[in-house]
Amino acid sequence: MFKRVYLDNAATTPIDSDVVEAMMPYLTEKFGNASSIHYFGQETRAAVDKARQQVASLINCRPTELVFTSGGTEANNLAIRGLLEAQVKPNIPSHIITSAIEHPSVSSVCEDLEKRGVRVTYLPVHESGVVRLSDIEAAISDDTVLISLMAANNEIGTLQPVAEVGKMVRTLRNEGRKIWFHVDAVQAAGKIPLDVEEIGCDLMSVSAHKIYAPKGVGALFVRRGTRLHQQNLGGRQERGVRGGTESVPLIVAFGKAAEIAEERLKEDGRRLGELRDVLEDRVFERIDDVFLNGDRKTRLPNISNISFSGVEGEGLLINLDMHGIAVSTGSACSSGSLEPSPVIRALGRNDDLARSAIRFSLGRENSIDDIDRLLEVLPASVANLRRLSPEKK
Repeated sequence: MFKRVYLDNAATTPIDSDVVEAMMPYLTEKFGNASSIHYFGQETRAAVDKARQQVASLINCRPTELVFTSGGTEANNLAIRGLLEAQVKPNIPSHIITSAIEHPSVSSVCEDLEKRGVRVTYLPVHESGVVRLSDIEAAISDDTVLISLMAANNEIGTLQPVAEVGKMVRTLRNEGRKIWFHVDAVQAAGKIPLDVEEIGCDLMSVSAHKIYAPKGVGALFVRRGTRLHQQNLGGRQERGVRGGTESVPLIVAFGKAAEIAEERLKEDGRRLGELRDVLEDRVFERIDDVFLNGDRKTRLPNISNISFSGVEGEGLLINLDMHGIAVSTGSACSSGSLEPSPVIRALGRNDDLARSAIRFSLGRENSIDDIDRLLEVLPASVANLRRLSPEKK
């Protein structure tokens, strides 16, 4: 039986054993509702408060500026919808600026808001996957309310100039313009240093399951003084911003994972960056007609996205999985037809290269042995699929 190799850590990560240990008491004897005023409730309230401090420390915000959510998708929805509904009066024109390569939890919200009369500008990126600051500046108009930009792309890992955008927004605010700035940091948190004060954003989304904690919990940084309209109507939890009984075990797990991520940030970044570079060097040495998608330097340390000319990415994914290696295409399969990745197409790649893109995303448990195993399988898999490709016949 072959050893299975997991190279899809951008999709989700395994739960750290220390995180499991931290959350277990809150799945068993420490079961109180954190909104209750008796001992059982105050015991879990203290645990939630500690976790809030731990997550806040990871992005350098005040604990009181953090709202726990069910994950990154809800955090992005709350940020965008909540901001517009709280800041824009009915029947008043409003405008959002975002990029063409945002995660669906941002782009889908923007598309839905367009149906309701909100004007949205989807900025292009240049071939490295980075938005031009000049394009953002040119897109700003009198009715611009929000700029929403991801810190790091989930498919190619490219970093966006969020600190420069934050500086631009602060300058406009000082001139009396009412513009807010949201950063989707779901993929970036725990991989690179993030400081909401240095970035200057008003809102930032983060998620637990990208940093070795369970799925089902995330958080939104809401800068003090930024008003949001509540999306989950119900109780007054999370200072009235997000109703619903807090999932104490998941929140505790998120806090512990954030603490570990902060402690290991530099070392994990260095090691994974070196491992990623070895992977790419070997792929480019051993396989012809391959193309790196995104920027080689300005990106997350753990993501590599490569197009294999003449190969369907879905076929290569399945072939690798049959050999025990898990990767991602980063593209969607809908109604039986493979659609090319919009992110890769936005870089200027043609549909064939977009369909052939594979994302390799590394994590703490990966080692050079995993890269060796991948390279035992990958060249032959690519060669076989190319031979079977109608384009090669």
